[in-house]
Amino acid sequence: MTEIAISAARSQLGDLVRRAAHGRETIALTDHGHVAALLVSPQVIEDLEDALAVADYQRRKAEGTLEEGIPHAEVGRMLGLRP
Repeated sequence: MTEIAISAARSQLGDLVRRAAHGRETIALTDHGHVAALLVSPQVIEDLEDALAVADYQRRKAEGTLEEGIPHAEVGRMLGLRP
């Protein structure tokens, strides 16, 4: 993770955002030496959300608290994908 002071980041913001977005690099913006914010790629957030959803599903499955779902074939019929 790259750290840069907010005051220094002002003049480099476009480059920093591109590095985070395309290089999947995490950029920490610091304020008086303390991390105040992070610049991360939206894909990183999506990946984390997906991992959390899978972990939540696995936890509920292990606990036996999953709600009953709709069978795959029924979803296909509902969407007009199957006769």
